Amino acid sequence: MGIVQKDAFKTTVISYLGLFLGYVNKVVLFIWFLSTEQIGLINLILAVGLLFAQLSNLGTVYVTWRFFPFFRNAARKHYGFLLLNTLVVCFGILLFTILFYLFQGSISNHFNSKSPLFVQYYYWIIPLGIANVFFMLFENHLRGLFQNVFTVFLQDIVLRIGVTCLLLLLAFNSISFELFFILHVLIYFIPGLVSFIYLLKIGEFHFSIKSITIPKRFRKIMVYFSLFSYLNTLTTLLVISMDALMIASYLDLKQTGIYTTMINLTSALQIPYRAIVRVSSPIIAKLWKAKDMIGMQEIYEKSSAVGLFIGLLSFLCIWTCRFEFFSFLKPEFSVGMYVLFFLLIGRMVDMYCGLNGTIFSTSKKYKFDLFFTVFLCLGIFMLNLFVIPKYGIVGAAFATGLVYVIYNFARTFYIYKAYGLLPFKRSQLKLVFLFFLVFALIEGISQGIPAEWMLDKLLSLLLIFIKCTLVLGLFVVPVIYFNMEPETANYFNKLRSQWRLKKS
Repeated sequence: MGIVQKDAFKTTVISYLGLFLGYVNKVVLFIWFLSTEQIGLINLILAVGLLFAQLSNLGTVYVTWRFFPFFRNAARKHYGFLLLNTLVVCFGILLFTILFYLFQGSISNHFNSKSPLFVQYYYWIIPLGIANVFFMLFENHLRGLFQNVFTVFLQDIVLRIGVTCLLLLLAFNSISFELFFILHVLIYFIPGLVSFIYLLKIGEFHFSIKSITIPKRFRKIMVYFSLFSYLNTLTTLLVISMDALMIASYLDLKQTGIYTTMINLTSALQIPYRAIVRVSSPIIAKLWKAKDMIGMQEIYEKSSAVGLFIGLLSFLCIWTCRFEFFSFLKPEFSVGMYVLFFLLIGRMVDMYCGLNGTIFSTSKKYKFDLFFTVFLCLGIFMLNLFVIPKYGIVGAAFATGLVYVIYNFARTFYIYKAYGLLPFKRSQLKLVFLFFLVFALIEGISQGIPAEWMLDKLLSLLLIFIKCTLVLGLFVVPVIYFNMEPETANYFNKLRSQWRLKKS
């Protein structure tokens, strides 16, 4: 867990800084300088652009996770692994660019009545998708080399600072919304381009077709694996895009803007989980290669414990301060409060179940994960058909949160039955009990706060600070002091010891 802990800490620090920049962009500057409809448009295009990227990568992401440890050999240029994946991605881009052009008419007819602005900017999905897919390709190769921090910095810091600059230009009327939108798409090429230059610099990218020397028997296994992983990942990404697409189709881009803003707020919960997955994915692939089930159980259990702790902590900080947070938003965003609640629940359970997805997708039983993902996709789709027309975006959030909970526990149970791996421990019940105790206490205090205080922005900021301080004092301190979550407590104690050594 040492390398995971070290790199996960760095990536988490960068990601939280990126979260702050993203929060400033998506929750402050977007709301100040863009209409709700424009917010919905940008977030919808971003979601569909990511879908295009996933379609175009043709399974190369998970092939890298699963098989790169077998071919990692600098002297033999990693058997041309990166070049082969690049050629596959280029074919995928060509194929789905053609398909996006062919289906443009049908998509326009479907969205034209409720979300005409989406139809107007439809073709910008393609360059955005190309930018995303190349960054995904290069990022995953660097992750296979255990170089995680660099790409996180590019995506979470450099990209978001660029978006901030564009928003400020828009705010001072230096550019129009149309130019802002175009530049906002083009700026997504920066992380992929810089990653490509870096790969060239460290001698990882080779252009000779002769460098592709992967044995034929492995190619067949890789194709078979990538097919299932591709379908599985595609279905997962459809879930991410589905809510936004269905809301834009049944309601309008304004409701899409509110819903996607709530998704951006929940990203605070996902940062530690994403950091752990980034660092752990290549390690889990190596553990499968070594058939080290003891090491697998250890990393699975510890990731779940840390995920539970950070998930509960993040939920306390976000939900107990919900009224204060929403006081900074436009009144029309108030409908998003319970959207935020249901999405937080789904994300928290996702983190608690730890690395079940990574373990599943890199195991010999990876193909069975497709059944769970299809359930996830169909479950959300079927529920959305009923709840969105009747309950709007709150219904969509409830459907997504509920199906995510069922999906995660079902997948965790299957891994336990298949491999005897289980991330949960009875000792975690103490953590959950403390969570409910602290939550009830802060909620009780909140009931006594006058509603008119929320109208004062300075008072709202002060209340956020006080509540977060209470969460740290009543939740974090007991967890560390009484060693209620050993992995987190040990990590904080290690940091404290290092700090004392530096002082002496």
